[in-house]
Amino acid sequence: MGARVTRALRNFNVEKRAEREISKRKPSMAPKHPSTRDLLQEHRSQYPEIEEVVSKKDNKLLSLLRDVYVDSKDPVPALPVKVEPRQEPKEFRLPIGNHFDKNITDIPKGKITVVEALTLLNNHKLSPETWTAEKIAQEYYLELKDVNSLLKYFVTFEVKILPPEDRKAIQSK
Repeated sequence: MGARVTRALRNFNVEKRAEREISKRKPSMAPKHPSTRDLLQEHRSQYPEIEEVVSKKDNKLLSLLRDVYVDSKDPVPALPVKVEPRQEPKEFRLPIGNHFDKNITDIPKGKITVVEALTLLNNHKLSPETWTAEKIAQEYYLELKDVNSLLKYFVTFEVKILPPEDRKAIQSK
């Protein structure tokens, strides 16, 4: 029902509205800069034959253009594309630690949150003998090679203040 009303309103008085748009004054070309106008006038006076060549129709080219016919077809794909539905992980776990995010209810096994990643990196940095790669993999249900890569390539943020070179650093006691 709504489509009929919309169509009726859209087509109402369409001829008069189209006639009004057509009869409107067309926008004129933007004015050229005086220096450009002078250069064009000078170029036209030096080479008057160029204007004739530009405005003249070339019948040979027009006949060749009329003979052009383009027929295109989409190529057939070699292998049919199968769209498989995305498989959801079958096993989930709850976030570890006391910093639960209200939006995260369950985490697929084999994945960790950003907070958990920072926590395990910090734990490993503070006590690497207790938080080994094997223990982290077992605790967070991760693969050992992923944990080793995580510990090798990622570190937590650490601030080091270096003393200026021209002053002697005061040793803390």
